[in-house]
Amino acid sequence: MPIKLLDGFPAKQIIEKEDIFAIQDERAAHQDIRPLKLLVLNLMPNKIDTEIQLLRLISQTPLQIDVEFLKITGHVHKNTSLHHLSKFYLEFSQVKDQCYDALIITGAPIETLAFEEVNYWQELQEIMDWSQTNVTSTLHICWGAQASLYHHYQIEKIRYSKKLFGVYSQETLGNPRLLRGFDDIFYCPQSRYTGIDEQKLSECPLTVLARSEEIGATIIASENYRNIFVLGHFEYDTLSLENEYTRDKAKGLDTLPPANYYSKSSHGQVKNNWRAHANLLYHNWLNDVYQFTPYELEDIKQEKWTIT
Repeated sequence: MPIKLLDGFPAKQIIEKEDIFAIQDERAAHQDIRPLKLLVLNLMPNKIDTEIQLLRLISQTPLQIDVEFLKITGHVHKNTSLHHLSKFYLEFSQVKDQCYDALIITGAPIETLAFEEVNYWQELQEIMDWSQTNVTSTLHICWGAQASLYHHYQIEKIRYSKKLFGVYSQETLGNPRLLRGFDDIFYCPQSRYTGIDEQKLSECPLTVLARSEEIGATIIASENYRNIFVLGHFEYDTLSLENEYTRDKAKGLDTLPPANYYSKSSHGQVKNNWRAHANLLYHNWLNDVYQFTPYELEDIKQEKWTIT
């Protein structure tokens, strides 16, 4: 939440330069407050697990968040009951005339497919285009981030020789408001067969907020923060990677044990070292949305934002 300070307070000028939210007396006296409206496009196979993971993070903000879930219509969902989907999920035709403060596009375990080979690619492109006029800010996760970078900026994905799988350290670059409060070094789970073309990324009007020497750029933002790209899974539970490793082995895949995951000092147990930063990332993002989204949602369209 923003802080209110008297004009002329010595620290005010300094924190404003650091992009910390402070509001003027007049705005504070007339500030209207309403719930933020958030839409989640859930592309993960086990949708209930992902719902729980994301809702845990979303719920940590002091803001009231009205959450709705969106499903792809041109795809057969095999891992979640049709009853659950029909009762709790909307179709794009039901939301395309609405506006939202925030949108989350999740990952999907289909990195090895070319984007154009994904059977719902056309519908996803329509949703991503819609988000640029009807949503204040969109957070893209893992494959969802790669898909959006490709669609909006033509940044190709790069196939790895083996699965990037484990928990990797990353470094914040500068002091971006999305990562305010982060340690200089932090950790995030990774589970993907592909990365992005870093040379092409450097040529686009995008800002890298965090990077790993080992795996490259990990958190990226458009210059107006309308699009946030997270190449990792902050939302993962403590045992998510272990459960995924077990599934991969059962399928006969040659996946190696997740790197930097099992604690050597705790007899191979898993110690979660990303939970605090996960909560902070979502807290910062939703607070950021709260500061800039218009009170009347329809005014989002009038802003005429472009991807910059």
